[in-house]
Amino acid sequence: MKDAIAAAYERIRPWVRETPLEKSGNLGSGGNVSVFLKLEHLQRTGSFKFRGASNKIALLTPEQAAAGVIAASNGNHGLGVAAAAEMRGIRAEVYVSSQVSPAKAQRIERHGATIRCVGDDPLAAEVAARHAAEESGQVFISPYNDLDVIAGQGTIAIELARQLPKLDAVFVTVGGGGLIGGIGTYLKAVSPETEIVGCWPENSPVLYECLQTGRIREVAEQPTLSESTSGGLEPGSVTLDVCRNVIDRSVMVSETQILSAMRLILETEHWVVEGAAGVAVAAFLKEVHRYEGKNVVIVLCGRNVSPGVLRRLVT
Repeated sequence: MKDAIAAAYERIRPWVRETPLEKSGNLGSGGNVSVFLKLEHLQRTGSFKFRGASNKIALLTPEQAAAGVIAASNGNHGLGVAAAAEMRGIRAEVYVSSQVSPAKAQRIERHGATIRCVGDDPLAAEVAARHAAEESGQVFISPYNDLDVIAGQGTIAIELARQLPKLDAVFVTVGGGGLIGGIGTYLKAVSPETEIVGCWPENSPVLYECLQTGRIREVAEQPTLSESTSGGLEPGSVTLDVCRNVIDRSVMVSETQILSAMRLILETEHWVVEGAAGVAVAAFLKEVHRYEGKNVVIVLCGRNVSPGVLRRLVT
């Protein structure tokens, strides 16, 4: 898959921003760690999801492009698909659940996509979207269960390998597994000594629990500030095997730790980041003692904070 990621990088370069890697003067000072922040929240649409969507859409045949695409997402993936489709003049439908933030739904619509609300949770919307795509013959763009989408997310690792040749560990928040799957796959090929650390909110450890049991299953969840990583896994998801092969360590963080990490980034780095980005920061802070004298990257995966989470952040 390394070659697929390299091809994706060349394919989407005209549309995707190469995001900066900035050294933090604050996060690693207590443990003598060199901490670098991958500013993927500065990507188009405010998250890494634009990469995977752009790669998938760039691979459409003329016939597929003419038919339009279908996606399922309560936020960042929907924004990524809508924006990538808009840039190519392709019609897009995005299925959301009743949990979707009205503000995020409106942003998706502003990119010209049609919103369809189905079910009470993201997995229900995802299943309905895939069924609609099968019925209509349109291409379904999964948030994570698609090797082309994973390859697009993996282009972050190409940038990291060039920006920081000596990379000891990278902290990545995990939802469906597409982001860490892509990053981990490429880095395992070009920098096998780099430790890939999966980061989860304690309230939503879905893929973690599936990895522990070796199969995709239902996992009980609680509300989390990491809204963009919540929700169940689609049956048969390719990310189960991909992530099993690339994740070296796993770290769980509490809601209090996530909120504190988001506030720390706001106060010290002057970035507003979403809960999913806060998960990776919180996981590093919990484990900082393990990385003395090392170079560590934390992926700030997005900035699309819902109004409710933003109120908690600044209160």
